[in-house]
Amino acid sequence: MKKTHIFITICLFGSMYTRGQEKQGEKEPTKPEETEFYEPVPPVVTPASENSAPSDAIVLFDGKDLDQWVSTKTSSKASWTLNRDGSMSVKPGAGDIQTKKSFGDVQLHLEWKSPEKIKGDGQNRGNSGVFLQDRYEIQVLDNNDNDTYVNGQVGAVYKQHVPLAKASVKTGEWNTYDIIYHGPEFDEAGNKTKPATVTVLHNGILVQDHVAIKGTTEYIGWPKNEPHGEGPVRLQDHGSEVSYRNIWIRELR
Repeated sequence: MKKTHIFITICLFGSMYTRGQEKQGEKEPTKPEETEFYEPVPPVVTPASENSAPSDAIVLFDGKDLDQWVSTKTSSKASWTLNRDGSMSVKPGAGDIQTKKSFGDVQLHLEWKSPEKIKGDGQNRGNSGVFLQDRYEIQVLDNNDNDTYVNGQVGAVYKQHVPLAKASVKTGEWNTYDIIYHGPEFDEAGNKTKPATVTVLHNGILVQDHVAIKGTTEYIGWPKNEPHGEGPVRLQDHGSEVSYRNIWIRELR
């Protein structure tokens, strides 16, 4: 009886699918031009190079100043350290910094490195973080010869998604993060109807593959899902002199 039931169910679904095609009047194209489209024409974008961002990107940090950033604590001018090599470094105790501009769906590129003379272990070794929309953290950490909880290691969506690989370079060398992020959606009552998603490449290696973010990335407790719109990119001061350079962002419309 079970086999007969399964067979009948498959037949019914098959006939429904066929009738659906007939109802819509869809016929398979017989000429190549019937499946060729000429609009909309994609915009021309000059790709990034070693010293420049893509032509349609917003440059958030090019080594010259911190004009695109403010202190998260006070909203005053960011006071992290500007270095001669065109990077900036966390000034321990100064607090997080965030972009003046808020963003929704984005492609974000940045480069970071741990201090060459590094101290500490676990979560106290080259720790910082990249927060999307001010609340969803991609972990920055020196994990070279440094074990910690895997959902808090470098490349993790903090306390939520373990990275698919550990792709770090040597301590004191530059890492790259390329992040594709789509924000969550909420209804008029403030209920989340669609989760945020993120894809992360660490030094060109896929470490987060379009994963759904459960909510805020909390150190203690469960993720929270307060409704929100666009938000800034935030870089974390966790007490380590982590450096950043070449930060740009493309808004995805």
